Amino acid sequence: MQNCIETNGLTKKFGKKTALKDFDLTVELGGIHAIVGSNGAGKSTLFRLLLGVTTPTSGSAMLLGNDCQSLTPDVRGRVGYVNEEHTLPAWMTAGSVKKFQQSFYPQWNENIYKSVVGYFDVDPKQKVSGLSRGERAGLNLAMALAQSPNLLILDEPTLGLDVVARQSFLEAVMFTETEGNTTIIYCSHQMEEIERVADKLIIMEKGVLQNNSSPDAFVSRISYWIADFGGKMPAREKIPGFLSARDIDGIHHVMVADQDKSFGSVLTQLGATAVTPNTVNLERAVNAFLTKNHNTPGSINAGSQG
Repeated sequence: MQNCIETNGLTKKFGKKTALKDFDLTVELGGIHAIVGSNGAGKSTLFRLLLGVTTPTSGSAMLLGNDCQSLTPDVRGRVGYVNEEHTLPAWMTAGSVKKFQQSFYPQWNENIYKSVVGYFDVDPKQKVSGLSRGERAGLNLAMALAQSPNLLILDEPTLGLDVVARQSFLEAVMFTETEGNTTIIYCSHQMEEIERVADKLIIMEKGVLQNNSSPDAFVSRISYWIADFGGKMPAREKIPGFLSARDIDGIHHVMVADQDKSFGSVLTQLGATAVTPNTVNLERAVNAFLTKNHNTPGSINAGSQG
């Protein structure tokens, strides 16, 4: 089956800085694929390379079965994009903006447009300047989806939205994923959103792919332990798979990667007098993982799964 995105050894350097390094990523057609990473992880560089805006230093990238360095207008027209700014012509009405956008896309799906824009109660006679940020976000999403794209990139789309608007946006995204054949790339720092909508979790840090699996599979690799060392915790280098640790009232809360249930005995051997396993959610797991990879030059590499 053809993949939506496929990169092989993709590398991009800006002078002495390496923004993307030997990046091998496969995104299958369909589903919602969330991309997370700290600022400077390389997400923007990856998008520019995928859309053919910039040239790789080495390696290759394919988008919808086409070489990213020779994308035709037809292929570009099959890609939708919504960013955090939701910029639209302020002097036009919502209906006029929609009609103008529609004129460029022969495959425009009016039913999808109406279904999605309905989540946001956008008045077509209202000028864009009078729309709330949530209404602009909804209008942008509805137009992007009505284009019937094969790939939709959502780059921090809910940033700055209130709770109600964010809820509407997520519901619209999930409706689209179940009703259409669009592959969605969802970039966000909001883990509760990703936990709710994502089929796959892609983690990148310092230009390196660190994980490509389901969110549940990733969380299953991270464990959280509460240990009483009677004072000072052992050197982090002695703790296998160490990600992060916090000292709360003299008790250490330790998070590690790729350790099984016997890890408690490892902590005991290192001097812990009491060890208790604890549950971990996606937000804790990702934050601990990114903290380790962001601060450590020789970071652990979780590899690619699934």
